Amino acid sequence: MAPHVSFDRISDPNQTAYPTPAFLRMARSRRSRTPVLIAIAGLLLFILGWRSSVKLSTRPAFSTSYRLSSNNPVPYTAPSLHDETESPLLASPTRDDNSTAPMGLQKTNPSFHLLIPATESNAKLCKTLLSTFALAYPPPTLVNYGKKFDGEGWDKGSHAGKIRGVYDYLSDEKKVKDEDMVLVIDGYDVWFQLPPVIMIKRYQQLIYEANNRLRRRYGTELKPTEGKAGSEMGAKYTKSVVFGADKLCWPNGSSDPACAAVPYSTLPKDMYGPSTDTDPDGFHSRPRYLNSGTVMGPVKDVRAIYGVAVEKVEKENRGIIGDQFVFAEIFGEQEYQRETQRLSTQGTGGRWYEWLSNALGASDSPLAANQTINNMTVIPGRRYEFGIGLDYTSEIFQTMTHSANDIEFLTYNDTTVFSDIMAQHPDLKAFPSVPPMDIQYAHGPLWYSSPGNRSSDPEDGILLPQSNKLDDLPERLDWFEVPLGTNLYAGTIPSLLHFNGDKSPLDDWWPSMWYHPYGRALVRRFIRSTQTRQAARAAAAGGRTWWDMRGGRGGVWTDTGSWMSWGEVCKKTEDDVFQDGKGKWGMEEGSRKVTNSFGMVVIADEDEDE
Repeated sequence: MAPHVSFDRISDPNQTAYPTPAFLRMARSRRSRTPVLIAIAGLLLFILGWRSSVKLSTRPAFSTSYRLSSNNPVPYTAPSLHDETESPLLASPTRDDNSTAPMGLQKTNPSFHLLIPATESNAKLCKTLLSTFALAYPPPTLVNYGKKFDGEGWDKGSHAGKIRGVYDYLSDEKKVKDEDMVLVIDGYDVWFQLPPVIMIKRYQQLIYEANNRLRRRYGTELKPTEGKAGSEMGAKYTKSVVFGADKLCWPNGSSDPACAAVPYSTLPKDMYGPSTDTDPDGFHSRPRYLNSGTVMGPVKDVRAIYGVAVEKVEKENRGIIGDQFVFAEIFGEQEYQRETQRLSTQGTGGRWYEWLSNALGASDSPLAANQTINNMTVIPGRRYEFGIGLDYTSEIFQTMTHSANDIEFLTYNDTTVFSDIMAQHPDLKAFPSVPPMDIQYAHGPLWYSSPGNRSSDPEDGILLPQSNKLDDLPERLDWFEVPLGTNLYAGTIPSLLHFNGDKSPLDDWWPSMWYHPYGRALVRRFIRSTQTRQAARAAAAGGRTWWDMRGGRGGVWTDTGSWMSWGEVCKKTEDDVFQDGKGKWGMEEGSRKVTNSFGMVVIADEDEDE
């Protein structure tokens, strides 16, 4: 059965059929079409120009783009927060210093959860974990760790199981709250390169701008007032959940809504020059298709998406091809419903404008494109609106399918390479010549690995004492001095890199990551910052510096509530991860066994390790 056969027709009994105006029926006749088009083409061009000017004038006074000319650099304007987001969305929780128990924690803001579906550990997973340690992300939670799958399909059901595992975790009120923020990433091909505070602020800015666009396009409607009686006018559609954006639509059928009904990218239409969106191989396509390997949003909204995905997998058998197919289908259904409702409720003038725009190839509606779309069957009572949107500019998520050639690792204090880059990319009009202000104003790269106790005095309970051989780090390091993966065409420095598609960069690009030369020292310092008794109590209580109520640094949680240290989960991966020739973790300077302040083994004796 073809993957898209269920999309057969629209069957909404409440949908009103609007008659075609007489002047449109006349314009559609062969004899009248040409003179009519010629007569009003100029008018349409005028209207399109006017609408574009209005859109430009209504944009916020700030910009998230830092596309800079290499000849005339323009300062980046840092995004500011608006309305209810003036205070930090996810500030570190506060705590009563006299309390050592979790019940003493006064947490009045959301937690930030990082979920990584991973059934087993290997060097690829440990590279991901190292990147979270280096930048002080929340302690990752491994979903489905140790679980075996023996189902149908090419992956034996592991991808469908990933959907169920994440949904079950997000449904546990003891672990997460509706207002918490959650980030779900693939386990074996994602590397972080910027700290979480930058990621979260970019998420806020992306949501703000996307919701402005949705309000302009779809308008407002009367909605119930949350938390009290009555109603008020609000945007008809909003965005709260962000997925990565891909250049290719797969594995869904090309005529399915997942591929044919999704919005066009917000990136410039000439991003790659004349070949933009016309390259048959997709290398010069602007990203517009959902990629399921990275998703971020409020727990309540993400859980709702995973809930319908579970239903599609377990009741409709839609998960055989994988989770990518399922989430892309949900996004396509959402967008198909939005556009069909918008088009069906337009007045005469709006329908006339849409028809004429389509006739001249100027329509911004994907449903108006000259391509076949498998109409979807509307199931009464089913929810289709989930607030899903994509990160088109790769500010947060950089997917790699057909995008690896767009990425260069730039060290921004070395301007000598800029002319070489322009020569290597002749269709490149501009690229960032300085990092954006959110990076410039952030702490230096090495700051994040040691946010806690920096003491090296053994009497303070430090279990990994300072070592000249293992802990050599620069006293100061600036973001201008480290290589940063940069999307030259989008003009962005993504918060993380997702190596979907071709996996060869997972080996080739690892040495280019800014933390690679310091990997072992950064992990040691990250663990060391939480090994005093005071830090252990703070970790148990979810102290000031913890994103997550559970605390814990230098290891991972599992979805069953177990804690595993770095030495346990990443045993025997040193050669692939650190690549420094300094030997086995914890035994670089001799065999010994140590436990942390929770009484758990951090480093095992050599004979126990074998």
